[in-house]
Amino acid sequence: MNAPGPDIHRLDSTEPAFDARLGALLAWEADQDAEIERAAADILRDVRARGDAAVLEYTRRFDRLDVADAAALELPRAELEAALAGLAPARRDALEAAAERVRDYHRHQLAQSWSYVDADGTRLGQKVGPLDRAGLYVPGGKAAYPSSVLMNAIPAKVAGVPELVMVTPTPGGVRNPLVLAAAAIAGVDRVFTIGGAQAVGALAYGTATVPAVDKIVGPGNAYVAEAKRRVFGTVGIDMIAGPSEILVICDGGTDPDWIAMDLFSQAEHDELAQAILLCPDAAFLDAVHAAVRRLLPTMPRRDVIAASLAGRGALVKVRSLEEACEIANRIAPEHLEISTAEPQRWADRIRHAGAMFLGPWTSESLGDYCAGPNHVLPTMRTARFSSPLGVYDFQKRSSIIEVSARGARRLGAIASELAHGEGLQAHARSAELRAEAPE
Repeated sequence: MNAPGPDIHRLDSTEPAFDARLGALLAWEADQDAEIERAAADILRDVRARGDAAVLEYTRRFDRLDVADAAALELPRAELEAALAGLAPARRDALEAAAERVRDYHRHQLAQSWSYVDADGTRLGQKVGPLDRAGLYVPGGKAAYPSSVLMNAIPAKVAGVPELVMVTPTPGGVRNPLVLAAAAIAGVDRVFTIGGAQAVGALAYGTATVPAVDKIVGPGNAYVAEAKRRVFGTVGIDMIAGPSEILVICDGGTDPDWIAMDLFSQAEHDELAQAILLCPDAAFLDAVHAAVRRLLPTMPRRDVIAASLAGRGALVKVRSLEEACEIANRIAPEHLEISTAEPQRWADRIRHAGAMFLGPWTSESLGDYCAGPNHVLPTMRTARFSSPLGVYDFQKRSSIIEVSARGARRLGAIASELAHGEGLQAHARSAELRAEAPE
């Protein structure tokens, strides 16, 4: 007899109210807490005005870390290396193997400068180069994820970023050795033991001790997310992420226990995480539901999983796998598993997904740690217009235009005509002077 399980939603695409029910499940907006907004704004303003002094004050208050001066907040490289050396061999081997796979994958994303010469002898092109300095926010305390260090830091170093600055809170002075070891493996250049909105402010504006960066990446709590939102424009940011999401399309041929555990793998992140299964086989949906009920009591994070599945999870019967793909494009999920006999056939129909995991052997959890592609992915339907974090996020492009004398005549006539049409006579005359000059 099955143990009691979560009250996961059961939907059927043939029901008249299906669209409304699915829409209600998908609806999620980040609460704009006025107090969080105000606190983040105040902290950022203070850090911008007082620099190190403000950072030290907030670090004492929020992290219970009292140091004599801001320089003491920086960890020496030797401490990162010591953390790496102190890992159990199996843990170190796993971390290094994951890092190498992530590095190999991201090397394929590296863009190169290019140019060409047109018929008039004008050279046009694009110069591609790395950002000068990037900042990486790494949560501390209970939420310490060395895999996120690898995923955020390695693309920056592959891009050629000369200096990568990591900030991570250490409440009560407690440092996570696995995070520091990951920083050593990933090539992080400097590490500061600060967190919260004050760390984001220090990276964005710079202080006497913490250098200003060009872009800030990495996850954080609501205060960090709000601070990143507010400094965007002064610096670049990766994204403002919502709760984790997994959508599974299955033809009914995969072990139901595997699918149940795949749903759990994202549901365990957060009570607001979303796990949805689409399948045309009603009997298989029943089997997965039974597996969920049976396996849930064995999970250490069963309360979080149960809340997630009851709140935003669903087992959905669809008419066909074709319809499942249509629904997947509507959802635009962060993670999409296609657990079918012909996964590529259905992947070809997908337009919107942060990452696709093809075939029954490809669990999403492998992507989180060691498959190679980045696990920093768009959520909340933003996969419709955005992409996973990658090397391209740490590169910038400059257009190259080198006009020949012949080209100046031809292009000058075009530019002059358009400039006069816009009423910008100096623009027009600038082009005309070159077009009229003797060769």
